[in-house]
Amino acid sequence: MKKKVLYLITKATWGGAQRYVYDLATHLDTTKFQPSVAFGTAGKLSDDLTKANIKTYGISSLGRDIALISDIKSFSQIIRCIKNVRPDVLHVNSSKAATLGALAGRLCGVPKIIFTVHGWPFKENRNFIFRTFIYFVSWFTGVLGHNIIVVSKSDEEIGKKMWSIGNKVRYVPLGLEIPEPLSREEALISLKITTASPRIVTIAELTPNKGIRYALEAIALLKKRNIGVSYFFIIGDGEQRPELEKLVGAKDIADRVKFLGFVPDASQYLKAFDIFLLTSIKEGMPYVLLEAAAAGLPIVATDVVEEEASNIPNIHFVPPQSGQALADAVEKLAQNLPGGKPCAIGSFADMLKKTVELYDSGSQTARLAV
Repeated sequence: MKKKVLYLITKATWGGAQRYVYDLATHLDTTKFQPSVAFGTAGKLSDDLTKANIKTYGISSLGRDIALISDIKSFSQIIRCIKNVRPDVLHVNSSKAATLGALAGRLCGVPKIIFTVHGWPFKENRNFIFRTFIYFVSWFTGVLGHNIIVVSKSDEEIGKKMWSIGNKVRYVPLGLEIPEPLSREEALISLKITTASPRIVTIAELTPNKGIRYALEAIALLKKRNIGVSYFFIIGDGEQRPELEKLVGAKDIADRVKFLGFVPDASQYLKAFDIFLLTSIKEGMPYVLLEAAAAGLPIVATDVVEEEASNIPNIHFVPPQSGQALADAVEKLAQNLPGGKPCAIGSFADMLKKTVELYDSGSQTARLAV
């Protein structure tokens, strides 16, 4: 009999966690597993899963922010979903869905609950009380799960030190299958880009954690220095876009910055650019670094990913939240842009194998009557 695997995620839009769920759900051996995905906000992930004939379930009340009434409704809907699917494996992702899902899974007696950490949320730049609360919630989610997958070495180190759950933590490096990208000329034509080099790019959801404002500060500094002309392209969308657009106007860099919005399969167009920026304040191990390396781009990244990304060739680390450090690194690179050589980092086959091994390991709790 096939094992039923139910993935649960807060938003079915698109980002690293969503790609992770999509890649796993669509690559499971269907002679052994029957995957399905439950989510809150619909988007590209849910659309792509439908096209891939993966069964999906909408949890209408499930949102990212903490809201007591909607969270109670979400919890009830998740329980109903679990009762309907009766999964052998519940694989929870993203903080809100993970906590509610793991608790619901325990109450429903799901034999195996896997919790993937896409960056511990208490690493965010918040006040002490909030971070303490989120630390407790993350720890509690780990207690409820049978195994905890982390995708970065730094998160593994943190998880191993957490009381009573350290023995559950498994480091499973990210891997991805990257289709052949467009040529530089094809990418430039597709994106309708006519500006000169150097062209700088980032791919990110526009939230405070991604630190895009510091990239804009760097572009403003480069413009003042009047050393060459650097154009910055932002691929992605999110809640912070209006604020960032105002900052572009305030710093008088509208002639240097272009918001491209959400671009499906954005990694296909990376050869149109000369330098990739990762400006995150808090991060696990993002797919975009693997994609940039595969496109052969030199990378300037904040050192929050240094431990896991140091094996990527031609990557330069700077402190987070420093527009000046970013500007200095970009200026140095732009003066002598290296010839990029594509580099494959991370094995998707290995990631899938290690994850499936956790699905196949012995059940650790008996199923309750539901």
